[in-house]
Amino acid sequence: MGQRTDVTLLLNELAAGQSAAADRLLPVLYDELRALAGSFFRHERTDHTLQPTALVNEAYLKLVGGTDDGDAAKPVHATSRAHFLALAAKVMRQLLIDHARAKRTQKRGGAGESGAGEARRRSSDTIMLAQTPSPDSPNEADVLDLEDAMQELAKAYPRAARVVELKFFGGLTSREIATVLEIGDATVERDWVLARGWLNRRMQPGAATDRAGGA
Repeated sequence: MGQRTDVTLLLNELAAGQSAAADRLLPVLYDELRALAGSFFRHERTDHTLQPTALVNEAYLKLVGGTDDGDAAKPVHATSRAHFLALAAKVMRQLLIDHARAKRTQKRGGAGESGAGEARRRSSDTIMLAQTPSPDSPNEADVLDLEDAMQELAKAYPRAARVVELKFFGGLTSREIATVLEIGDATVERDWVLARGWLNRRMQPGAATDRAGGA
């Protein structure tokens, strides 16, 4: 309980513009941030060019309002440990998406591809859908294909997409998600079931191509 109280105090100081709080906050949350980053890489290729430690550092800089070149930015406003970790998961996911897009562009060398070929092109940097959509038959999905699916889910069911982001990517418990989103535990579970079913259908082989062809 003491550690969580300290986190809340440090987050309040950070939001109030006390930059020194960022240096004190990192050691308190580093193990959890490192575990969060590690969860993204659990089923990655061992030669992935972006490593968990680098992901933690880059995400933390964005969250506390700093950048690699030293420019200051406004820190995120997080009200609790769970809220900060939820925001960290969102930032880490976006960094991995940006990394995958840059790497795919580099592999192409600027050469164009057909629409269908580009849509289904596989990147060497992939993530495993361990629990989404199906815990019984995990499917390896390109990180960009998954991002496309998540964007579609967010348009259809915004709250369910947030639950996936917090639970699958962020590793938060249903109770923590309920607190962050200010909804009931049962609502979290219903959204989780809905999202898993929706993503299961969307991530089936050929589903994206069928959708594109029918558009």
